Amino acid sequence: MKKVITSPNAPAPIGPYSHANIVPAGNMLFVSGQVAKDAKTGALVLDNIKNETQKVMENVSAILKEAGMDLTQVVKTTIFMKNMDDFAAMNEVYGSFFTGNFPARETVQVVRLPLDVNVEISVIAVG
Repeated sequence: MKKVITSPNAPAPIGPYSHANIVPAGNMLFVSGQVAKDAKTGALVLDNIKNETQKVMENVSAILKEAGMDLTQVVKTTIFMKNMDDFAAMNEVYGSFFTGNFPARETVQVVRLPLDVNVEISVIAVG
């Protein structure tokens, strides 16, 4: 059975999905794609890709914390970007959240993301 994780410190899902699910076998946490939406105000942070990525990673971190985990336990990330020209700036901020033993990752450019954001990140963590 899975356990649904919902964090009051991450923005509410905008569709029929959970913030994350823990699968007890292997204690794996699957975190849904997060965007740069402020959990308290509901405002999107879209002024620049660095600030947007910062807020996305803060939202991911809040969900991990709610599940009793942190970024050191992330084994895989998926990054969706509207514009690969923003990759270096996004990567700089993203990388600042990890110290060594980086998770596996893929980054893909997409035509459009929910709420017309520029970056969305999902993760898989193991407890």
